[in-house]
Amino acid sequence: MDFLKEDERLDYLLAEDLRIIQSPSVFSFSLDAVLLARFVYVPIQKGNLIDLCSGNGVIPLFLSARTKGMITGVEIQERLFDMATRSIEYNHLQERLHMIHGDIKDMPKRLGYGKFDVVTCNPPYFPTPSSDEMNENEHLAIARHEILCTLEDAIQASSHLVKQGGKVAFVHRPGRLLDIVTLMRKYKLEPKKIQFVYPKQGKEANTLLIEATKDGNPDLKILPPLIVYNEGNEYTPEIKEILYGT
Repeated sequence: MDFLKEDERLDYLLAEDLRIIQSPSVFSFSLDAVLLARFVYVPIQKGNLIDLCSGNGVIPLFLSARTKGMITGVEIQERLFDMATRSIEYNHLQERLHMIHGDIKDMPKRLGYGKFDVVTCNPPYFPTPSSDEMNENEHLAIARHEILCTLEDAIQASSHLVKQGGKVAFVHRPGRLLDIVTLMRKYKLEPKKIQFVYPKQGKEANTLLIEATKDGNPDLKILPPLIVYNEGNEYTPEIKEILYGT
C-alpha cells in the first residue's frame, strides 16, 4: 500500500473495526494502551478528550469506538505523529480525531487550561538510564524512558488541561504507585479508582491503571484484579473480551 513507509504494516485494532499503522523499528502498541483505553471513563455522546504521549495514535483510535466526542492526541516524535495522522485518515476519522506534533508540557498554554473532560496518558515508564544502557533506537528510547517527559511533567500537564471534576487516567508500573498518587495530589488530582493487572494468577502485578478526578473528594476504589493469561498461557476471558469483544 503506497501510504505505508519503510517497514510499516497495517494492523487491525482487534475488537474495533479499525486499522492502525505500526512499525517494529519505530513503535507498536502494547496491551497497556488497550487496557487504558477501556479502563478510563468517557462521555458517550459528546465531550473533549485528549491523549498525551500518543505514540502512533492507538489510544485515540480505541477511544473513538467508545465516544462520539472530539479526541486530540499529542506526540512529540515526528515519525510517530505522522503514523498516527495517517491512521486517522485511513479510518476516515478526521472530523473527530486530530493529532498535534508537540511537547505535552506546552499544551496547557497552547490549548487552554481546563478545556478537557478527559485526559489519558501512557507515559514513558522508566527513568533515563546512562548512555551505555540506553536503547540505541532513539524512537524506542524516548517512548520507554523519561528523556523528554518525566512522570511529573505528564501529571502536571494533565491537571492543567482537565476541567474541574474531569477525569485523568494513567497506565504505569505498580512500583511507581506512590509517586503517582503523591504527584496527582500535588496537582489537585484525587485518585478515585485503581486496578492492578497481573500476568498470571499468583504472580506479582506488572501494570497499574489509575483514574483521578480534578479537585475530587477522597474516596478510592480498588477494582478487582485483572489477570492476563491462564495456566495454559492463553488469554483469560476478561482479556479476550477487552481485546476481541468476545
